[in-house]
Amino acid sequence: MSYDEWQSPMGARYASKDMLKLFSARTRASTWRQLWIWLAEAEQTLGLDISDEAISQMKAASTMSDEDFHVAAIEEKRRRHDVMAHVHAFGQRAPAAAGKIHLGATSCYVTDNADLIFLRDGLAMLEPKLARCIKKLSDFALEYKNLPCLGFTHGQPAQPITVGRRATQWIESLIMDLRNLERARSDLRFRGVKGTTGTQASFLELFHGDHTKVKQLDELVTKKAGFSKRSIVSVQTYNRKIDFDIANVLASFGTTCEHIGTDIRHLAMLKELEEPFEKDQIGSSAMAYKRNPMRCERMCSLARKLTSLTQGFGQTYAHQWFERSLDDSAIRRIDIPEMFLIADSLCILLDNVSSGLVVYPAVINARLQQELPFMATETIIMRMVEKGASRQETHEQIRVLSHEAGAVVKQEGKANDLVERIRKEKFFEPVWGELTENDLLNPAKFIGRSPEQVDEFVEEEVEPALASYKEHISSGPAAEINV
Repeated sequence: MSYDEWQSPMGARYASKDMLKLFSARTRASTWRQLWIWLAEAEQTLGLDISDEAISQMKAASTMSDEDFHVAAIEEKRRRHDVMAHVHAFGQRAPAAAGKIHLGATSCYVTDNADLIFLRDGLAMLEPKLARCIKKLSDFALEYKNLPCLGFTHGQPAQPITVGRRATQWIESLIMDLRNLERARSDLRFRGVKGTTGTQASFLELFHGDHTKVKQLDELVTKKAGFSKRSIVSVQTYNRKIDFDIANVLASFGTTCEHIGTDIRHLAMLKELEEPFEKDQIGSSAMAYKRNPMRCERMCSLARKLTSLTQGFGQTYAHQWFERSLDDSAIRRIDIPEMFLIADSLCILLDNVSSGLVVYPAVINARLQQELPFMATETIIMRMVEKGASRQETHEQIRVLSHEAGAVVKQEGKANDLVERIRKEKFFEPVWGELTENDLLNPAKFIGRSPEQVDEFVEEEVEPALASYKEHISSGPAAEINV
């Protein structure tokens, strides 16, 4: 690492080694070489004059060495064309193939097909990581499915829910994200062997007008690259709407991460739930007592960056001229790796947080008890009606007492005394004996079907979604994060 040159924090702090390797210069250039090998093999199979020795030498030099990069840099400085620089550098390593490398192809044969491989493999890397996060959060939901907590709508106290039931709301969104990743990867089509404007004219010339062989060439290379589908009508490039589609899929995942991170940050502020906090971790350089939710704050920050990238991909697609223009190049070199590295970083953070969420039941119950008397009023009204009271008269009595109790809480900072007020009001004598924690004031009576919904959700939604990822989601240590 150089301390005198700018380094992206994605590599130094956030992303995993496997994702960094996928978008490395060596992987990119070596993939170009592999694409040239596949093209030569397919052309030889279909009758073009390419020797076994040529292909053998190409295979022996398929991985870029440091010296190869040095040679390519010299060639690029001379020729001002990155792909042709690599063609000549490859030819020096495989002299028997030097005159056959890139035969019939255009630059986008290697650049775009390689990018499609990286898109496919990047999505394939993210899917099991996301599945692991879903599994950890579903375990958390099951563990806390019965723990009542105060619900909030409009940021104000509402009907109780449970800690586990709240987590299922996060999981539902993550399952949608997982399906989006799977769909995007399944939809990917290889650009294949198309030529300068996508018409395959150069290959039709190579095969002396034999359309069948040109089609077979396209199919052979597609199969060698591991794709089941190819684009039939690409132009010089693959359709840039593919980049936009995947950017939106990853951005959608980013919004989920920011939503989860924001919820956890709010709960940490209420002291009900916290992200993991290391024994020697320092929350603030000045305030020694601080336990800042830095993981979730980072998650929100990275997610915000990820969602912002979609605009560039949309504009790049919209502004492509006819069969291709090069104003797509620089932004894609930056943003395609970056969106995957950010999504990868979010998976790491979400895994780490999900592995060590800390719940504080006493605080949760104390806050619930502050609001529970208000939550119980509807049930009290129904019990009074059962015992012969007027519904409207009971409602008015409750309204008056509730406002009095609310004023004490807000204006005097005292505890909610609504229950005591009801116990002192003769009108409510028929239900006095039921105002206990085992009856009308039992939090479990107000959580509806929360526990049952958690069980049903895990069985009917989570388990099917994770069925193909079992080998990736076995229990293990939390993903490690850098400071």
